[in-house]
Amino acid sequence: MDTRFLGITDLVEVPPVAVVVDVMRAFTVAAWAFAQGAEKIVLAESLDEALALKTRHPDWVALKDGPFAPGFDTVNSPGLLRSMDLGGRTVVQKTTAGTVGALAVKEASLVLCASFVVAEATAQLLRTRRSDSVTFVVTGDDGQAEEDLACAQYIARTATEAGTDPAEFLRRAAESRAAAELAEGVRQGVHPDDVALCLEVDRFPFAMVASLEGSLMVLRPRTSSAPSPADDASI
Repeated sequence: MDTRFLGITDLVEVPPVAVVVDVMRAFTVAAWAFAQGAEKIVLAESLDEALALKTRHPDWVALKDGPFAPGFDTVNSPGLLRSMDLGGRTVVQKTTAGTVGALAVKEASLVLCASFVVAEATAQLLRTRRSDSVTFVVTGDDGQAEEDLACAQYIARTATEAGTDPAEFLRRAAESRAAAELAEGVRQGVHPDDVALCLEVDRFPFAMVASLEGSLMVLRPRTSSAPSPADDASI
């Protein structure tokens, strides 16, 4: 499997298969949302779009990076989200890096959104697809985020080498600037358990597939045996 590791701004063409990685915290949060019962996650282009979707669908759950804000139900924190009952709900997510990265490759034939908590399921889906070329989008810090690169490299290795030890990859993520900023309270909208939750490997048994449904980019969980969502699924 030919792999490339690119930042969002390095994307000059639409890759056939893209794995968009945001460990701290967008796609750890997304995985927790599905674990808490969410049906789907709409990846919003902007805060204004997220609020507009929330206005049109008051029962949807809107979340964003940073501190709590009017119109939003919660923030981009796995520690906070894990106590919410999202059974059957639609979540609208807008973050600084993760959602931006997914939208940047929305025309790809397969878009997976990933973090450590769904690493093996993501690697398994790549193995099932037997993709010749996979582009890993390192979303944080203009493509330099060590936690995202470490996770991307771990998934890539796991996709081709069963039994890959995650310890070194987790160490790199734990020592990243993002981990330090979360632990030290530099970022807002943080729960004390966020870093630890972001560094749990294979907590969940599903991958997360994003695809265009109408005009919206929608993320859904998928186990290795689950079918793809219909291209014309309604929102």
